[in-house]
Amino acid sequence: MSDSSSINYIVAPGGVLQGRHRVPGDKSISHRALMLGVIAEGQTKIIGFLEGEDTLATLSAFRAMGVKVTHRSRQDVVVNGAGLHGLTVPSGTLDLGNSGTSVRLLAGLLAGQTFDSELTGDASLMKRPMRRVTEPLQMMGADISCTEQGTLPIRIRGGRKLHGIDYTLPVTSAQLKSCLLLAGLYAEGQTCIHEPAPTRDHTERLLGQFGVAIKQRNNTICVNGGGKLRATEINVPGDISSAAFFIIGACIAKGSDITLEQVGINPTRAAVIHILKAMGADITVDKQRLQSGEPVADIRVRSSRLHGIDIPVELVPVALDEFPAIMIAAAAASGRTVLKGAAELRVKESDRILAMTAGFKSIGIKAKAYEDGMEVTGGRIQGGMVDSFKDHRIAMAFAMSGLAAEDVITIKDCTNVDTSFPGFIDLASQAGLDIKPGDAGDR
Repeated sequence: MSDSSSINYIVAPGGVLQGRHRVPGDKSISHRALMLGVIAEGQTKIIGFLEGEDTLATLSAFRAMGVKVTHRSRQDVVVNGAGLHGLTVPSGTLDLGNSGTSVRLLAGLLAGQTFDSELTGDASLMKRPMRRVTEPLQMMGADISCTEQGTLPIRIRGGRKLHGIDYTLPVTSAQLKSCLLLAGLYAEGQTCIHEPAPTRDHTERLLGQFGVAIKQRNNTICVNGGGKLRATEINVPGDISSAAFFIIGACIAKGSDITLEQVGINPTRAAVIHILKAMGADITVDKQRLQSGEPVADIRVRSSRLHGIDIPVELVPVALDEFPAIMIAAAAASGRTVLKGAAELRVKESDRILAMTAGFKSIGIKAKAYEDGMEVTGGRIQGGMVDSFKDHRIAMAFAMSGLAAEDVITIKDCTNVDTSFPGFIDLASQAGLDIKPGDAGDR
């Protein structure tokens, strides 16, 4: 029986991506700017805030805890900061929908509050691992728990005295690092986090914008508790994870020439550009500048002759969100592309290794799954029916594969695209992708 509330994407073959476009604001920065604005003192303005379902779930949670957030326009919000200890007890469970970032970062922030709280999410989020945040928070003195299976809901008893810890991350996770840094703001003494490999550093950069002193050396980040955050203005750049779909699309569509304006090119996020250039992509990064502590640039992409590569393992942790798009490039490239060291893809919004290999099988591309990655042999992309597994990045990646396909590609269950990229179909259509929505009965 079909789900009448589900949305399919129907993508006709061909298409050329052209023009100058701006993708929505960076989701990671929007989440973090909102959270830090809430616990700062004074009024914080966030320009270019992503109005996606994930970030709106974070916003809704804070409104449930007494914070006033107003919209100056669709993408600009004003946060009236409550200070470190100004949040109030929510009336019920905080439902964060599909957003792992919201749940994991809020766990750290709420561990230092005086009141009890409970975090939950949708069916997909309820399956994702949460013990990775509850266990180190317990080491800091928090009274926090999840289920025996290590999943949501997370329950936190407030009023516990936190203390700083010296902690080595067992996985390369910016969400876990950020969770512990937020908890560290409430802890006595110093909290130091050691990363096995660099991850996105938006939290550290934003803490600096809010006046918090951060000590960084090699892969160690330290923060002292007990300080105050100072309200500020944050200008959010375009999300490179969203831009990646258009970058890949332009690479694989003959005759394409597209410029994506004001995209964040943080070194911990720009690995997608390095990987694609190694595959032969024609990418130019122009007008580089700093914006609210983040490097930003315009990115021009022209159609390219791509070839397969062994993806450098050192780039894998800082390109995890982009791999659904990157592997579409691999499908359109000559030769074989091998991805290893990406076991974390198994526990994203879907098992992305499973989802991508299954999708490739549906459109005639040879792909082999490994426990920590996959191998894709480029070839002729045929039409077919692809299951997105209700994963926004899987849906958008296979939508772009239509640019190099021989027949219509239908992607099932694309409703969750709005979690990170509201208006995706409109922008993709303006750029030149022949895409339209259909209900669950369309084939």
